[in-house]
Amino acid sequence: MEPDTRPIRPLWLDAIIEQIIEGRCSHSYHVTDWWMTGSIYRGSRPIDEKPKEVIIPPSILTTDGELAIENSQLHSQEKAYPSFLFGLNESIDKEIDSLLEDLMYLAPMDKNGPMNGQCGPQTDQMEQFLSDAFGFKNISGKYIVPGIKSFQLDKPLHGLNPNTQIHFPKNMADSFTMTVQEIIDWQRSYKVYADKTTKGINKGFLNRALQGQSQDGEEAFRMKYVVRISKCPILMEFDAKIISRNVNEDWPNRIKLVSITGIDFAGRKHDVDDILYYISNWEEIYHIDQRSNLPALYSERDFYRKVNRPRGELNEERVRNNLIRMTRLRLRACDEEDIQIVVEIGIGLGVFSGSHIGIDAKVRALSAEAIRIVLEQDGPSYKNIRAIVFALPIFNKNNSNDRHLDVFNDFVDEFRKAQYNGPIPVLITDQDMHRITVTIARHGFTVAEVNPGDSHGVFGGYWQNRRSSVQGKLALTTAGLLVQHHLINPCVLDTDNYHLLEIDEVATLDRRRIISDDNE
Repeated sequence: MEPDTRPIRPLWLDAIIEQIIEGRCSHSYHVTDWWMTGSIYRGSRPIDEKPKEVIIPPSILTTDGELAIENSQLHSQEKAYPSFLFGLNESIDKEIDSLLEDLMYLAPMDKNGPMNGQCGPQTDQMEQFLSDAFGFKNISGKYIVPGIKSFQLDKPLHGLNPNTQIHFPKNMADSFTMTVQEIIDWQRSYKVYADKTTKGINKGFLNRALQGQSQDGEEAFRMKYVVRISKCPILMEFDAKIISRNVNEDWPNRIKLVSITGIDFAGRKHDVDDILYYISNWEEIYHIDQRSNLPALYSERDFYRKVNRPRGELNEERVRNNLIRMTRLRLRACDEEDIQIVVEIGIGLGVFSGSHIGIDAKVRALSAEAIRIVLEQDGPSYKNIRAIVFALPIFNKNNSNDRHLDVFNDFVDEFRKAQYNGPIPVLITDQDMHRITVTIARHGFTVAEVNPGDSHGVFGGYWQNRRSSVQGKLALTTAGLLVQHHLINPCVLDTDNYHLLEIDEVATLDRRRIISDDNE
């Protein structure tokens, strides 16, 4: 048996904890989890050199001196992964408090499992499932957009017996079982929320864009202000293990998928306006096409970067303002959809964050700042949202001091430094987004999981191309293709499901009011 090498909790910390519990503490403390699990430390440097902490301000003490949160926040149960909880106060009910606590003690994510790569077997599995159940087949030589294969279903859902049971990935023990009628009901839950104040956004544009027909540049740019929401069960977690489900289980009906587009700094033809609008020195970074005076292409899609290019100069005000606007729209849409818990993943903070031109750290910081600002400003007006969970797995753990890819630390730093204490509690955790979402649904809450779509507006994007994108992996692990792909769900192109919103500036309390106008 290995010796217990965990540090002994000092007497001064015991004294502080005792004061907090007894209500004799007049200061805010960062109570560090000295009893953190040894597995985090074994074999590598401690993540971020800091163990998990729970920020406990005096405001969460009740009038009788007891903690408004459960004392289990301070218990000695070992935590297998870093988690940070912000915004605890006396108004947070015990139900939410208990849920957030449970989310910090799940089985750790398998980061080196079969989903950490090109996902070839999982792609084959989804194609075979769709083929067996619905007659899926690709149309030779036809593409929705360049690189995204078109397909058809020889056995469409509406032609099947509603009571027919569908088994994912096939009829076997422990499969995920659903009925045809359930899938149709999930399809009918599909809605689109878009910001009508964005020039060119109307129902006609949305209908074109959601079948991959948006044009390069301005039209692609508009897709940042389009949110697609529907019920969408999760079929397997990121360990690629199927989630067993019987048709009498209701938890899948409490999961919704929120598909959105982020800012794209990857330097691609369709999203050229992102480069022109946000990068002030783009002409020094990319070769210029002499005919168009735009960045030149070295392939059909990607811009041609100069070898001795400078670091990108980011127009931070534009990025910040647009990120706030995008966040405000999607959270308000979630609130309109009666969603109680939103599972965020950090949109556009991987390949799209601009690491190749040196702006990724600033982009991540601005993204974290934007959502914090929206939660502080809009949080009091939410009717249904009760908590936000950031599922931000740490994939780049190593022995160097290079943390530039660590989204987890960037978000923790933002909420910690700003001393966030908004009305909506925030949990930031190193965990699988699917595991978090399914757990929340099983607890009886309506939960939304954010899906990072691209500006083409086609669900799953290049899901058949065996790439490692998050949106592609969501197509392989959820029912998203059945409920959000325009070639399968007719509700995607039904303009009656489109809701145009206006974000109206309101001086009072520096918050925004969103006005629904479905008649345009």
